[in-house]
Amino acid sequence: MGLFDFVGNIGKKIFGKDEDPSAAVTKHIAEDNPGIENVSVTVENGVAKISGNAASASALEKAVLMAGNVEGVESVNVDAVTVANGEQLASDDEFYVIQKGDTLWAIAEKHYGNGAKYKAIVDANKEVIKDENKIFPGQKIRVPKAL
Repeated sequence: MGLFDFVGNIGKKIFGKDEDPSAAVTKHIAEDNPGIENVSVTVENGVAKISGNAASASALEKAVLMAGNVEGVESVNVDAVTVANGEQLASDDEFYVIQKGDTLWAIAEKHYGNGAKYKAIVDANKEVIKDENKIFPGQKIRVPKAL
């Protein structure tokens, strides 16, 4: 399945210098588990390797975004994850990297022609966007194609 790249020096700070990043990222995903059984993450040299059994490709994409949007994670490897029914990650959703000055309204306006549809973006990223007023440049999110 592969490797997904992220901006490692920004993101949600969930572990400090003296903390175990693997345990912190595993706990972070488990708290809002998007549908990964037996989830485990090891973080080494900025690479988060996720293992477990995903209920769907969408669940795996959400776990990738949860891990990748953590400060200190530069890429996410999902080779050790199995997806139910052999579903592939080729969903209709698009990954979007938030730019300086972006708002969810503006992103929805750009993708859907209607800023009021930003709630669809929030709903598709509920594990990643905890507060719709607190997004940050470099954060990677899913933008649903079909509404």
